[in-house]
Amino acid sequence: MLIALVAMVASAETYNYLKFTKTDNSTVTYSMEGLKLTYDNINVTITNAEGTATLPLAQVLNMEFTNDPGATPIVLIGDVNRDGEVTIGDVTVLADYMLGENAVDIDLAAADVNSDNDITIGDVTALIDMLLNSNK
Repeated sequence: MLIALVAMVASAETYNYLKFTKTDNSTVTYSMEGLKLTYDNINVTITNAEGTATLPLAQVLNMEFTNDPGATPIVLIGDVNRDGEVTIGDVTVLADYMLGENAVDIDLAAADVNSDNDITIGDVTALIDMLLNSNK
C-alpha cells in the first residue's frame, strides 16, 4: 500500500492552467496562480491572480488542467463588465468597483484603460474620455 502511494506521488504532475471548454466549443483558460474555484448550483466562479470570472455551469462542457494555455484571450479595453461592448454601463461597473460596491466582478485587464497596471480613478476618467471620443 505504501509503495503504491509513493508511486502515485512520484508521478504527480504540476499544471499551469485550468481550461474550460464551453458548449459552443470555445475555450477559456485561467492561470493556476492563486486559483480558487467556487461552485453553486448555477455558476462556477474562478478567482486567480488575474481577477475573477463567472461561468454558468450550463455552458461548461469540459474542464481540464493543462500546461498549454491555448489561444491568448482577447481583451476589449474598457469592456469592464464583459458584455462584448464598451458602454456607459462599464463606467458604472468600474466606479462601483472603485467604491467597493457589492463585491463587483470586473475584467481587471479591460479595466486598466490607461494601461498603468493599476485600477484607479484615472481608468474611470480614461473610460469616460474613450466613450465621449468614440461618438465623434
